[in-house]
Amino acid sequence: MEHLLFVAYLVLFAWLVTRTRFFTRSGLSHSQLVILFLLKVMAGIFYGWMGKYYGDLAQMVDTWSFHQAGREEYKLLLTDPGAYISNLFYNPYPGGLDNFFGSYNSYWNDLKGNIFVKLLSVFNIFSFGQYYINVIFFSFISLFGPMAVYRVMNDIFPGQKMTILLASFLIPSFIYWTSGIHKEGLIFLAISLIIYHLYFGYKDGRYHWKRWIAVIVSLLLLLLLRNFMMALVIPAVIAWLLAARRQRHGLGIFLAVYAFCAILFFNGRHISERFDFPKAVVDKQQAFLQLQGGGSNIPIKKLEPDAVSFLKNVPQAVTLSLLRPYPGDVRDLLTLAACVEINLLLALFVLFLVFRRKNQGHSGNIIYLFIFFSLSVMLAIGFSVNNLGAIVRYRSIIFPLLLVPMVALTDWKKIIAFLGQKNNRQPLSNDQLS
Repeated sequence: MEHLLFVAYLVLFAWLVTRTRFFTRSGLSHSQLVILFLLKVMAGIFYGWMGKYYGDLAQMVDTWSFHQAGREEYKLLLTDPGAYISNLFYNPYPGGLDNFFGSYNSYWNDLKGNIFVKLLSVFNIFSFGQYYINVIFFSFISLFGPMAVYRVMNDIFPGQKMTILLASFLIPSFIYWTSGIHKEGLIFLAISLIIYHLYFGYKDGRYHWKRWIAVIVSLLLLLLLRNFMMALVIPAVIAWLLAARRQRHGLGIFLAVYAFCAILFFNGRHISERFDFPKAVVDKQQAFLQLQGGGSNIPIKKLEPDAVSFLKNVPQAVTLSLLRPYPGDVRDLLTLAACVEINLLLALFVLFLVFRRKNQGHSGNIIYLFIFFSLSVMLAIGFSVNNLGAIVRYRSIIFPLLLVPMVALTDWKKIIAFLGQKNNRQPLSNDQLS
């Protein structure tokens, strides 16, 4: 019965993908849409399988813990709906709603897991608690994220449909981590919808109320699922809105906004102890240092809650989030895959630097948004996380934002011509050498 239900839902949602206007307006064919959806379902199934049989090794036992908690909440919904609703607001900690960025004794830290479990409990109404059927529901919802990015990128870089399609959907770590039953897929969905509505609102010449509602709802979703990510998105949104009014000064505006945010970050505690952001990052790092990482933890220098310590730790943060895992970090197949991927992406970056073509059009400020936001996420990861599995998972959501502009602005024809010239060179004969 479970298998028949899985097939029925799979067929239903594959059909829905071809009938959803947000997807069909992308310009992709019905067969392409179905293939993308099925690839996400396959990645989600593989994710669940890895979590079940290699959870400790893969650092992803959370997915089945969420599933079990979702089943318990589903049972509670059937037996005591009042408790099902009220337990979301239960706060056992003496500090009330303080400790917003805290890792311990924090209502907000618990909320991200509780919200996700509630979502799974709703899925269970229709799936009867079957994990792999929930994967279908989750894949359909999370497909809106890369589709939003694809539509933005396809408008910015016309005529490069296939390149953008591959870089928006099929980066290995990205499709893996955002298709499995975990928070990454929904977090990327929220970020993507913010970018989508900001960009097309600017292009349309007005931000009507539907776009603002979508942006606000997306910010709230980030608040509920990973509150520090919302704090990183807000400066990017503000800088974009200001730069949209002064197109020629976009880079300067982004630099000014982020400089102001850096000053606020280190001096907020003088306004209130609740705004001691450096201490929140230090506490987050300490929380990760105390976790047992199954051999994937990396020794790092400890942060202190002051500007000097953060500045000294910038090289370490960049190395952790942008370059690891090194070949020497490889202990298993999963780490090997992450190592190969990050080195291939770095090779693509080198090709971009050497064979970059000049960008034509109005896309400069939106690319600044991608770059500044992505680098702020990378720094946040590098300052607070020392576990390779967590680093690979957290950073996966920003790869499309960096990779699509990079490959779109690389002159692939020049690269092919260059390689062709090298292959066509004939070795010198003995007579020529003499």
